Amino acid sequence: MKKLVSRGARDAGTHRADPPTSETLAVPNVLAAAGIFGPIVFTVGVVVQGFLRAEYNPIAQQISDLTAGPYGWVQQVNFVVFGLLLIAFAVGLHRGVRKAWPWVLGPALVAWNGVELVVAGLFPLREDAAGHIYDPLGVHSVNGTIFFLCIGVVLVVISRRFARDARWRGLATYTLASGIALFVLVVLNGFLAEMTQAPLHPWLGLIQRAILAVWFPCLVILAFRLRRVGR
Repeated sequence: MKKLVSRGARDAGTHRADPPTSETLAVPNVLAAAGIFGPIVFTVGVVVQGFLRAEYNPIAQQISDLTAGPYGWVQQVNFVVFGLLLIAFAVGLHRGVRKAWPWVLGPALVAWNGVELVVAGLFPLREDAAGHIYDPLGVHSVNGTIFFLCIGVVLVVISRRFARDARWRGLATYTLASGIALFVLVVLNGFLAEMTQAPLHPWLGLIQRAILAVWFPCLVILAFRLRRVGR
C-alpha cells in the first residue's frame, strides 16, 4: 500500500502540463497581430491619403492636417483604429513579459499612447473657408505634443522590464536605444521645425515621418517577439 501511495505521489510530482491548445494560443496571437498590423495599416492609410489629396503636402504638413477638410474623417478613423490596436498590443505585452518591477508601468504607458491616438481622432483639426487649418479646441495640439514626447520615454521604461526577462532581454538594448533616439528627435523637432519661424519648418511633415520611421519598426519587432513568446 505504501509503495502504491509513494508511486502515485511521485507520478503526480512529475506530471507535465498539457501542451497549449489552439484556443490558449489564440489570444496572444491576436494581441501580437494588433502590434504588427497597427503601424502597417496606419502607414498605408497616410500614404494613400497623401496621394489622393492633391492639396496635401506630405513634406511640409504634419499627419494631423489630414484630419481637416471634407475627407478628414478618413484620417480620424485611421487614428482611432491604430489607437485601439495599440491598446490591444499593450495588453499582450502585459501578459507576455515577466512580472518584474515596474511590471505594470511599461504596458500601461503603451496603452496610454493608444488612448492618445484615439483622442487625436476624436478631436480633429478643422479647415476654415479660406483653407487654413486650425485647432478649434486646442485639444488635438496639446494631445499631440504630449504623445510625441511620451513615445520615446515609454520605450525606455519598457526596456527596463525587458532586461529582467530572459525571453525579451535580447531586445532590451534595441528598445532603449530607440526610445532615446525618439526623445532626442522629438525635442529637436520642437526647436527646429514646429514653430513657423523655425529653420526646418518647411520640412515639418518629413521630420515627423522620420520620427515614426524609428517608432513603427520597434513596435513591429516587439510584436513579433510577443508572438514567438506566446507560442
